[in-house]
Amino acid sequence: MPLSDYQADMEGCSRCSSCKWVPYNQIKSWRFAKNCPSICRYNIHAYSGSGKMIMGLSMLSGRSNLNDGIAEIIYRCQLCGACDAACKVYRDDIDLTEVLLELRSHCVEQGFLILEHMATIDALKKEDNMLGEPKDKRGEWAWGLPVKDINKESAEVLFHAGCRYSYDQDLRDTVRGALMLLLEAGLDVGIAGAEESCCGGRAYELGYRGEAENYADDMLSRVKASQAKMLVTPCADGYAHFRYLYPRMGRELPVEVLHISQVIERLIESGNLKFRKSFPLLLTYHDPCHLGRMGEPYLGEWKESKLDRPMSLKRSGRKGIYESPRNVLRAIPGAKLVEMERIREYSWCCGAGGGVLEAYPDFALWAAKERIEEAQSTGAEALISACPWCERVFSDAAREMNARIEILDIVDVALICVGVKEIAEII
Repeated sequence: MPLSDYQADMEGCSRCSSCKWVPYNQIKSWRFAKNCPSICRYNIHAYSGSGKMIMGLSMLSGRSNLNDGIAEIIYRCQLCGACDAACKVYRDDIDLTEVLLELRSHCVEQGFLILEHMATIDALKKEDNMLGEPKDKRGEWAWGLPVKDINKESAEVLFHAGCRYSYDQDLRDTVRGALMLLLEAGLDVGIAGAEESCCGGRAYELGYRGEAENYADDMLSRVKASQAKMLVTPCADGYAHFRYLYPRMGRELPVEVLHISQVIERLIESGNLKFRKSFPLLLTYHDPCHLGRMGEPYLGEWKESKLDRPMSLKRSGRKGIYESPRNVLRAIPGAKLVEMERIREYSWCCGAGGGVLEAYPDFALWAAKERIEEAQSTGAEALISACPWCERVFSDAAREMNARIEILDIVDVALICVGVKEIAEII
């Protein structure tokens, strides 16, 4: 939708600055009270959600024009949704995240482009992935595993690895492990291998709507051809885009879409996956933005005044995936889960989202370091997440900080507990 469709949202912003903070009744300390990496890092109101609402309304009303400086402020944002979740505690008739997305689309339409993002989109067009790696190598992560090729035969479960997992060598064992857990449980699984493509969600977030729609069409065709009943992904970004963005674009996938943490939880509950080994560490869990507040399913559009919008159609961030990963961690023999201060829909972003990692890697690392410091404040020995982008930036930040805390994916922990891996192989 055009920016003008959100004029009432921008006019309705009361400039209260609630978008900058964890809701007041959720604050546990001053140190970890802020929720927006952009305003926290740059400390100028324009970088906040409210500041961008002011900029958008100013441009829409003709009081100012888009320029390179404004575009850079718009893109120095992870699109993590924290401002929106906090805003909706007080003003649930405003969709702040949608305004931020429209501002990016407006930048692309007007030709105010970020060079690093242009390179990313160019790579996407050439190789069908966000990392610019050769398309014919996309399926190499699964070599040697007894999994079906859905390009040649049908399977009940379609496993979508995603761009980061397909090419990041440091995360290779994690994505292979996720597939091994499904096979260990006896599921009928297939992958697209080299034919798998990007979900297109990050292109959408960068403002390139046409590219996102093309990849959604491709994914929809592949799912239909696979005859699968379930799509499983270990990528939080892909999960959010399949569950929210695709239906919103009119490309809802005709399968049950699950994140790997949900599947592991189900397999534990059914007894098809047993945790035989202990993992005697103090753990803390990081809620990935795209699995948590941004992982809510599409609820439908409301065309009337948002003041009259029913709760069932309000995207508040509360319907994301929060319990499944925690239930998996609670099932681990010998482990203890301790929570950080900013959790669930008020979780601090890892820093990697919204094109920030690609264009402003220093900002991404800064945000990741802030989260690692919060994890360390709990006394935890390991920081667990459920997203490859989170694990990538956390690992890089922890190494730069010389942080004495392990960075792991929930799949890594599960592999140890079922006896597929030894602790020494992962830590």
